[in-house]
Amino acid sequence: MRLEGLGAIVAGGGSGLGAATATALAAAGMKVAVVDREEARAKEVAERIGGVAFALDVTDAAGAEQLFPAIAETVGGPRLLVNCAGIAPAARIVGRDGPMPLAAFEQVVRVNLVGSFNMLRLAAQAMSALEPLEEGERGVVVNTASVAAFEGQIGQAAYAASKGGIVSLTLPAARELAGRGIRVVAIAPGLFATPLLLGMPANVQESLAAAVPFPARFGRPEEYASLVLEIARNPMLNGCVLRLDGALRMAAR
Repeated sequence: MRLEGLGAIVAGGGSGLGAATATALAAAGMKVAVVDREEARAKEVAERIGGVAFALDVTDAAGAEQLFPAIAETVGGPRLLVNCAGIAPAARIVGRDGPMPLAAFEQVVRVNLVGSFNMLRLAAQAMSALEPLEEGERGVVVNTASVAAFEGQIGQAAYAASKGGIVSLTLPAARELAGRGIRVVAIAPGLFATPLLLGMPANVQESLAAAVPFPARFGRPEEYASLVLEIARNPMLNGCVLRLDGALRMAAR
């Protein structure tokens, strides 16, 4: 897909992987809607890249349904959706204070998995109404999984389950939407230099980075964004989960 002049949505675009992706898409000539729960962060990124900011909790079905027409009016019908919104609180299934609260598990799954599906379903509907581009393509959805979907660590039960759901969603969604000319791909990042990791003590960061075979460092958000660009441009990437992890395989803890 040739990206210049096309509309894109980045959910969770106010920071981390999402902000880097929004920046890269704008640099590639796309009209970018920066969607984030924190309106101030969305506005900061949008102003910097020449995009448009929208405030949304991705788990809000009605709010998302109202948002898509507004996005279409500003950046045009979306040809690309990138789902980067997510949370990653750590909690053991059974901790010192007893079992993990069910609400805590539900919240992680709701934001990471249900929120991604909420945006996917509406983007797919909007893309279906667009005129096909070359080879009949109408749009692309990129979801963010994690290596935790495959090697979830102790304390990551909720996060790993939510990202495993993203992995399992990829192929059936791609198969169903293929007839509409819509591709679905997931990226499973390893350890990336996002605010979550960079807020850890320096010694913890060094230990984590050393576990990556090569390069022995955290991934850079710009490297995630680069893969998004390749996915959008390469029509044969469909129905797959791409690990972006420097050959990292997570240990149990």
